[in-house]
Amino acid sequence: MNIQSAFADALLAPEAVCPPGLLAWNGSDPGRRFAVYRNNVMVSLIDALADSYPVTQQLVGEEFFAAMARLFVQAQPPRSPVLALYGEGFADFIEAFPPAAGLPYLADVARLEMRRVQAWHAADAAPLTEQELARLLADAALPAARFGLQPSLAVLRSRHAVVSLWAAHQTDDVTAALAQVAVEDAENALVLRVGLEVDIVRIADGAAIFILNLQQGVAFGAAAGQALAAESGFDLVAALGMLLRGGAICSAGFSRSEAA
Repeated sequence: MNIQSAFADALLAPEAVCPPGLLAWNGSDPGRRFAVYRNNVMVSLIDALADSYPVTQQLVGEEFFAAMARLFVQAQPPRSPVLALYGEGFADFIEAFPPAAGLPYLADVARLEMRRVQAWHAADAAPLTEQELARLLADAALPAARFGLQPSLAVLRSRHAVVSLWAAHQTDDVTAALAQVAVEDAENALVLRVGLEVDIVRIADGAAIFILNLQQGVAFGAAAGQALAAESGFDLVAALGMLLRGGAICSAGFSRSEAA
């Protein structure tokens, strides 16, 4: 192991001694300086997670969050100097973290927050123009169309009221808003950056299935059919309109053989 690897490993191991080969400019013990540096690194990474997961932190409190985040940082240190997307595995870590077992919705709230971060940093893509959309919707081959959607778009399906929990923490009176949330209610979230804002909205099961299928390259007609099979009240017009208003559709291709 070279000195760089030893230094990096020791930074995230609280019991590790100062790696060999370090010197202080004034000849003092480098161990004390290294301990300060190690603490600063850990605090910075915990703060980075708190910035990405503010609602998760509010749900458990700063002290609990910091302790949980510290263990995560030690288990999954950053692999890139860019910290904007650090913590992609945090939700899975929370799900397997015994002290958080009493909050079964916490991991999905974290998943929602990471999707919001990812949407914010996703690449830009020009939506279809009004003329292109008009031609698309009027084409007899529409059922065979395969849509390309915005890179920022994501759908999260949860067994818990993740959208309501997140939305409650965006209000002035969080306590009152949380009192109205039935956390055991399953909810689906649509995440989409529109302009400079990332929108998070609750969508029905059919809409979630429809959009997920479109993302996976399923043809429009088949995606709508699967959504209708899952939810008899699926409103295709409303789901499509939601995507169009958000500029979520970037491209469309046809397979005439399927449409025939």
